[in-house]
Amino acid sequence: MMAKSSRSRTARAEGARPLPPEQENIVDVDVSLEMETSFLEYAYSVIYSRALPDARDGLKPVQRRILYMMSQMGLRPDRGHVKSARVVGEVMGKLHPHGDAAIYDAMVRLAQPFSLRLPMVDGHGNFGSLDDGPAAPRYTEARMAPAALALTADLDEDTVDFVPNYDNQFQQPAVLPAAYPNLLVNGAAGIAVGMATNMAPHNLREVVAAARHLLAEPDADLEALMAHVPGPDLPSGGSIVGLDGIRDAYTSGRGTFRMRATAAIEQVSARRTGIVITELPYAVGPEKVIERIKDGVRAGRLQGIADVVDLTDRKHGLRLVVELKSGFNAPAVLAALYRHTPMEETFGINNVALVDGQPQTLGLRALLQVYVDHRLAVVRRRTAHRLGRRRDRLHLVEGLLLALVDIDEVIEIIRTSDDTAAARTRLMQVFDLSERQAEHILELRLRQLTRFSRIELEAERDELARAIAELEAILASEARLREVVSAELQAVADEFGDDRRTRLVDAEAAPAVAPGAPASAAAGTAAAGGELMIPDTACWAVLTTSGRLLRTADRTPLAPQGRRRKHDAFTSVVATTARGEVGALTSAGRVLRLPAVELPGAAEPSPAPSLTEARPAKDLVALEKGETLVALVPLDAVLAVGTARGVVKRVRPDWPLNRDELSAIALKDGDAVVGAAPAPADEDHLVFVTRAGQLLHYPAGAVRPQGPAGGGVAGMRVAEDDVVLAFGVAPAASLTDEGEDPAAHPRPAVVVTVTDGDADLLGAPGGSVKVTPLGEYPAKGRGTGGVRAHRLLKGETHLVRAWAGASPVLGASRAGVARSLPVEYGRRDGSGVPVDQHVEALGAGASPELVAAAPAEDTGVEVSAD
Repeated sequence: MMAKSSRSRTARAEGARPLPPEQENIVDVDVSLEMETSFLEYAYSVIYSRALPDARDGLKPVQRRILYMMSQMGLRPDRGHVKSARVVGEVMGKLHPHGDAAIYDAMVRLAQPFSLRLPMVDGHGNFGSLDDGPAAPRYTEARMAPAALALTADLDEDTVDFVPNYDNQFQQPAVLPAAYPNLLVNGAAGIAVGMATNMAPHNLREVVAAARHLLAEPDADLEALMAHVPGPDLPSGGSIVGLDGIRDAYTSGRGTFRMRATAAIEQVSARRTGIVITELPYAVGPEKVIERIKDGVRAGRLQGIADVVDLTDRKHGLRLVVELKSGFNAPAVLAALYRHTPMEETFGINNVALVDGQPQTLGLRALLQVYVDHRLAVVRRRTAHRLGRRRDRLHLVEGLLLALVDIDEVIEIIRTSDDTAAARTRLMQVFDLSERQAEHILELRLRQLTRFSRIELEAERDELARAIAELEAILASEARLREVVSAELQAVADEFGDDRRTRLVDAEAAPAVAPGAPASAAAGTAAAGGELMIPDTACWAVLTTSGRLLRTADRTPLAPQGRRRKHDAFTSVVATTARGEVGALTSAGRVLRLPAVELPGAAEPSPAPSLTEARPAKDLVALEKGETLVALVPLDAVLAVGTARGVVKRVRPDWPLNRDELSAIALKDGDAVVGAAPAPADEDHLVFVTRAGQLLHYPAGAVRPQGPAGGGVAGMRVAEDDVVLAFGVAPAASLTDEGEDPAAHPRPAVVVTVTDGDADLLGAPGGSVKVTPLGEYPAKGRGTGGVRAHRLLKGETHLVRAWAGASPVLGASRAGVARSLPVEYGRRDGSGVPVDQHVEALGAGASPELVAAAPAEDTGVEVSAD
């Protein structure tokens, strides 16, 4: 295909005078050839001048020009910052013709610590983040970072070649001296025409160690170098999972590895477990992760996630908290996050860089070899330059010393000469000096002719001679040259190096949680496909008399211990499952849904679970001011509730669905719930004990079950100056017939009453305690006043504590320490047994399943103090 010029036709169309035939220049061009030629020129320009880094200093042309111009502007680390726009303008006006946007983008990346392992620009202001761009250059300021000085050092000592800029008005370095292997340390990314580069950052100390090994052992193989550089070291930290791709990249220049975020499973609130993310894969921002998590939850790919909170700040760094719903296995949720979000990403290494102006794909050894050869050439040229300067100076110093030997004659020659040229010629003839020496003598000042000047010149001559000998030795010996380069590399590593941030993990042993996470969190996470939900095993939900909550490991019946431990007395023991729910009944009549999985789990199985893992109830249950937790109750059984004013209610388990707060009873002003327990059978007995020592019990069938909204019925007639102290339920299996020996009955129902002692007086008696079988008290009708349960001794005014239910019953202090109770049963209208220590709490010593389980002689009511 041929194309002709249409210049004449265009001129005629515009009304212009046509050109004479002899002035027309019509050229026939092959379009295919023109496109091919132009495209190749463009591609070469992009590859060489814009997109690919030089393998020697690891910089693209725009980056090199930025650092060089900042060096020329004197923007050293010890100077003040200047506007970024000023730097951009200088670079664009003198060296880089491709526009201010490209220059500023490159400078921003040089200043970002999350992009480079060793930033080269010290930025002041908003230089962007992984999720947001930087502020405009008129708002930010910059200067050289200390590491940039190591790249530009010795530029004035003929270490590298200089080339003209785009308009031949200025000179710029073709490459920087680069005192450390910047290409490996900071990596590179770029897209050219027909090729691209993507190089991972590495640790400076490791790379320098490998370069020094190659200097000492020029024939070192890849295995020896990888002993120093085991893998990339990313600015963002995290983990690299799988090392095979790294070896491929170090061998051939191409490979792929997986990056994984650092996460730990923590208790983020009283009722929530969360996954805390502190490090993300390279070039992955927190907003991207949050968005992908939300998309995964909406699409159903991610389950068990309640919320994602970004707590990242400049002081503490990255902190993403993924809060989990109750009943979900945190390690399995974490494994799902790795699969479906950028918390795990791949990095494809493609080590393409310019070597002698040609793009090449380089492995680790080749990259180090190119840098080592460059650095040897730089130091050799620098040494030669310094040697030449010192030889020139020594030449001048020797001339000065010759002149000072007969300074009077020198002065006489200068005074009697007609002009400078004549003086220079006569000096050269008389003292056998070179032209430069004579010229230097003519430029001397009179104050340099003192006796001390001669001493200083002689000292300088000796020092120059030593320096020249040292420099000549370096140039004469390749081994000596390599030692100099190696020592300078080590000095740079000592100054700028830091510890490795990225952990290298073999794929087969990759943990899903960060080192240091709880062992329970790390268990079972090696496999990504763990059970999302925790096993729904049967267990007990326990509330101790000291106000602590616990979930047991199984549902083996809880038995009383021969030697009591703290918190072994239970206010409530509710049968549930690990993913079930129990109710937390408060003194205000509220029932709060409490997932069993949110309760701290016991490490030991029943019947002797360790209660050291138990946590205070106030940390897990949201109580209002003045409100107390009365009991844990099942949500699937009929519940009996008693109040301080003698109201009783049996609540059917018709709880509204999807509500976390329920109402068990509607209370009148001044009333409060004092006790609650399951009462599913009409044969169970409801028991009231008042502060004045009155007791009333009757069958539960006397109270018709109501829905949650009801207010209850009169359960016991309570005097105006009296209140119900305790309310309990005695299961039908624990009741003894009238006249039956309680000791022969398995787990008989008992009543424990405690009178007041002077608790405020040190050494005062702890009151009296009486344990009586419930069968000793006659049953009365609902709404009556009951019978006397405890005869008060002299000095006793009222009961301070009471308990009714199936034995065994345990005594404890307010802090959960064991207290002794009487061994013998007391008469129903008798007084109690004096005790030395105050019994501040009473509770069950076994789970309900033991009510009719073992013979009575196995466990009695006697308890020894711990």
